[in-house]
Amino acid sequence: MDFRVRPGELQEDQLTAMLESYSAKWPTSIFMGAALASMIGSLVLKSQGKHQHALFIGQWAAPFLLLGLYNKTVKQHGSDAHQGHGPDRHERHEEHRSAHAEQGH
Repeated sequence: MDFRVRPGELQEDQLTAMLESYSAKWPTSIFMGAALASMIGSLVLKSQGKHQHALFIGQWAAPFLLLGLYNKTVKQHGSDAHQGHGPDRHERHEEHRSAHAEQGH
């Protein structure tokens, strides 16, 4: 039994689409800046001997970077990027993949 989800098989809900429409307007550099500020803030707190606070603030860097990647992905691929490409998109992808494999890539 095959449980994999195929492109175009499921759609995101409207809440997710709404949130992505707002967050996609933010430049990705905001998330990178927030991650950098988190690391710098952590370093400053660590140098002041506030080790627990430094650890807490420093751990924000990874989530900010992940949010930046998510933001970038939404900008490049959109919500439910498979929509609007026609019903044969999966077939074209398979043809492209098999042609690419025949070329030895």
